[in-house]
Amino acid sequence: MQAFIFDMDGVIIDSEPIHNKVVKEVLLENNIVVDDEEFNKLIGMTSTSVFSYFIDKHHLPYTPEEMTNNHMNFFKKYIVDHNLKPIDGICPLLEQLQKANIPLAIASSSPLNVIEFVVKTFNIDKYFKFLISGEDILHSKPAPDIYLKTAKKLQVDPKDCVVLEDSKNGSIAAKDAGMYCIGFANPNSGNQDLSRADIIIKQISDINITQLP
Repeated sequence: MQAFIFDMDGVIIDSEPIHNKVVKEVLLENNIVVDDEEFNKLIGMTSTSVFSYFIDKHHLPYTPEEMTNNHMNFFKKYIVDHNLKPIDGICPLLEQLQKANIPLAIASSSPLNVIEFVVKTFNIDKYFKFLISGEDILHSKPAPDIYLKTAKKLQVDPKDCVVLEDSKNGSIAAKDAGMYCIGFANPNSGNQDLSRADIIIKQISDINITQLP
């Protein structure tokens, strides 16, 4: 292992229930009801891609950018109002990786301003060399593009990167990029198929960095 790459939503911050709630409320205002099964299939994709899907499917009178901006403003306010903290085990893991001199990055489908907001609010921005947003990538997860770009930024061969993911789309992206993938079975991320991951964990503290390839 020469680099460790984190997804953000559902890995660093338990945000999938928040995204789920906000998206459903926005769609309900337009008399559209979304069940969890449909929403869970979209986890790991960019917000723009998610809203594009619903706009196209239901012919909504908005742009993906308008819906994404409103969604993210609410999301950031929610983090502050509810004093959210990193998922249990993340801070000790960051400390261990830093002490081992492993370069770290985030590769998230969220907009860059949201990634920056989260890591600064959680006071963990000091750990990461790069923050890579899916909004700057042509093809979002499950395409491997974001992980390949992150490896290039880190100047590390993809096969020497370890990824921590919580979604089907994210784990497919990591494996198709040629990376070692740890699947985090976060119950708040829905019933995700993590079968492509190399190992599956139920809590972040299960990760033993000395046993990673």
